[in-house]
Amino acid sequence: MQLIFYAILVGAGATIFMDVYAVIVKKLFNIPSLDYRLVGRWIGNFKNGIFSHQNIMQTKPIPHEKLIGWMAHYGIGIGFAFVLLLIWGVNWLEHPSLFPAILIGISTTLAPFFMMQPAFGFGIAASKTPNPRIARIRSLWVHFIYGIGLYVSALLVNVVLI
Repeated sequence: MQLIFYAILVGAGATIFMDVYAVIVKKLFNIPSLDYRLVGRWIGNFKNGIFSHQNIMQTKPIPHEKLIGWMAHYGIGIGFAFVLLLIWGVNWLEHPSLFPAILIGISTTLAPFFMMQPAFGFGIAASKTPNPRIARIRSLWVHFIYGIGLYVSALLVNVVLI
């Protein structure tokens, strides 16, 4: 139970950190982040047996896709924090170090590159998008930011609860 409790705190914190970063980048540079409605649309179509799309942006919207997408976004963030704590142990929170957090953060890029982007119709590692190189760099960077968020959240959990 302790592992789950800390994974929720660290994962939600890291995801919030990533989302705040996305808002700042949007405001300063007008660079949009992923529209989580698309994640919700993808997940919402599972019940219909549809797991991949030619182009998810052309797929008919589903009820509550924004809510589903945001819930999935935070659930995934918590899930990867769980993996971090499973590998390095809950004791890692007593003396958080940057390397494990960054390693997990960057590793999470595998999910969009090899699962979500192909399922959305964007190709492996965004290969079917107008500028795959930029899409890949942005994905890697935002997942790096998530890794920093894991570290910062672990530091906060350490100060407040440990």
